Amino acid sequence: MMTNSFKKIAATSIVAALLVSSLAYASLAALKFDAKNSNVSITIKQMNVPISAKFTKLNAVIDYNPSAPDTAKAGVEIEIASFDLGDPDYNKEVLKKEWFNAAQFPKASFVSTSMKSAANGTLTATGKLTIKGKTVDVSFPVSIKKEGSNQVFDGVLPIKRLTFNIGEGDWKDTSMVADEVVIKFHVVAAQ
Repeated sequence: MMTNSFKKIAATSIVAALLVSSLAYASLAALKFDAKNSNVSITIKQMNVPISAKFTKLNAVIDYNPSAPDTAKAGVEIEIASFDLGDPDYNKEVLKKEWFNAAQFPKASFVSTSMKSAANGTLTATGKLTIKGKTVDVSFPVSIKKEGSNQVFDGVLPIKRLTFNIGEGDWKDTSMVADEVVIKFHVVAAQ
């Protein structure tokens, strides 16, 4: 059905914008990324109905020391072709030029430029989000908790899909697929 296609395409747009990216630097404090227990998802509205999707392939580099959180660095990289709306036909559709243009832009990324301590054990992450070849400065809260020997980083980043040209041509119409996309991430890393 056309409505489901629109929903899934919208969800794909948003997921790409989430962000998440590769970090160009690593250090002795770098944590070991746990791909199996980490995830990035997006939620978008198509005809005002929320639709969720996820990226199944991502990598993260996190340099985090709980005693010096303001020195943290992070980078996440997502493989756009791993976008999953739950239907193979929809997945193929959102990889096309009008949406993610995965052939030309196979990865989306986030690279931090600063981390600042905030209330209740959170950090404010600031950095560069790149989706579909467009880079935008973003800032968002990240919660951090320790689970056994792991550090768990959770956050939500709202974006506008049209800022990244996700949904070109007729798909720019936000009455069918909303411009707002919410990227959620859950990154697990071990010491």
